[in-house]
Amino acid sequence: MATGPALPADGVVRIFREKGGRGGKVVTIIRGLPSDAVTGVASDLKRLCGSGGSVKDGAVEIQGDHREKVAARLERDGYRVKLAGG
Repeated sequence: MATGPALPADGVVRIFREKGGRGGKVVTIIRGLPSDAVTGVASDLKRLCGSGGSVKDGAVEIQGDHREKVAARLERDGYRVKLAGG
């Protein structure tokens, strides 16, 4: 996972797209979810996107670039969402 400035604790879920250190493959990273909801949300998003993923350090990683699809689902579920990063 990329290291950067700490995310503010403002209740906003941030969705990143990262490629570095993964052999050129793109992953969608979701940070800022409540800790009790991370595993359930990860399962739902993996099923929605039809791809694999994992939970690492409280962040959900979904294989591939699915930022718009993930943002729409999280907004529907009542989260405040912001697309962040490249």
